[in-house]
Amino acid sequence: MRRREFVILLGGTVATLPVAARAQEPGRTYRLGDLHLSPRGASYNVALFDAVKPDGFIDGINLVVDDRGFGLRVDELAGHASAIVKSEVDLIVCSGDPCVRAAQRVTKTLPILALAEDMVRSGFVASLAKPGGNTTGVSILTSELNGKRQEILLEVVPGVRRMAVLADANSSSPQQLQALKDAARARGVEVLIYPVTKAEEITNAINAAKSSGVTALNVLASAFLWNNRQIIMPRVSTLGLPAIYQFPAAAEEGGFIAYGTDLDQIYRNIWARQLVKLLRGAKPADIPVEQPSKFDLVVNLKTAAALGLTIPEAFLLRADKVIE
Repeated sequence: MRRREFVILLGGTVATLPVAARAQEPGRTYRLGDLHLSPRGASYNVALFDAVKPDGFIDGINLVVDDRGFGLRVDELAGHASAIVKSEVDLIVCSGDPCVRAAQRVTKTLPILALAEDMVRSGFVASLAKPGGNTTGVSILTSELNGKRQEILLEVVPGVRRMAVLADANSSSPQQLQALKDAARARGVEVLIYPVTKAEEITNAINAAKSSGVTALNVLASAFLWNNRQIIMPRVSTLGLPAIYQFPAAAEEGGFIAYGTDLDQIYRNIWARQLVKLLRGAKPADIPVEQPSKFDLVVNLKTAAALGLTIPEAFLLRADKVIE
């Protein structure tokens, strides 16, 4: 996926706002607290701040973004969340279950705009229609597709009898992992689980999976794993291990197969709209949690060829995008 460069601007003084800046309080600067495992320049973060410009919230002019809140490690979240609460921000923006959990632990009153796997199941909101409390946002439901991705991988990689699951120990529940094992067992396939909590553990986990004789890898939905794909994808490629990922961008970046929602569109079309509402004073409890409605299957035939795999024509016809 083509990534746009982004220049980080932090404004101290407030300039005269353009015509697009309507319905803002004259002379006011809006301040965000951020909690993200992803880098500031990730395409979806860029999409978010680009999308709120037409509504008058201009990064570096009347919108101050917390640059220190990007690219955090899980063990840094609690400390930064506490610092945010003390810094008098207007609201907290956080993506990924560990980030949302950290934000909710430090405040019950400051508005939180969250993006998580399943906002209801994780207990972040009471319900989709009526979130309650101080949190709203998006349930991206990618963890709900972990089983579907497993089925896809077994369909396109012939003769799999043992496969690996790379799991984020901070996001994947024992019940979810057991469900994957049970579903595979019903098809005569053994699933080996490799949980990780730190980036330093990823390479060893993939190496161990390969050494155990697995012939396919399901990289489970996780903000942590997604933001460490620069470790996962090269190692998987070196070992010649077919892998499936949670977001379509992975296949566009050279991964074998991906199935999930377009993260850039979620940030641009849903999260940005919710952010504008909160900045204009709406209460999180009054903004329903939203979910994606479209999921894309993307196949990279170049990677398939490098793996020595031939994808059935019928499968390619089902794909939303085929990279040749």
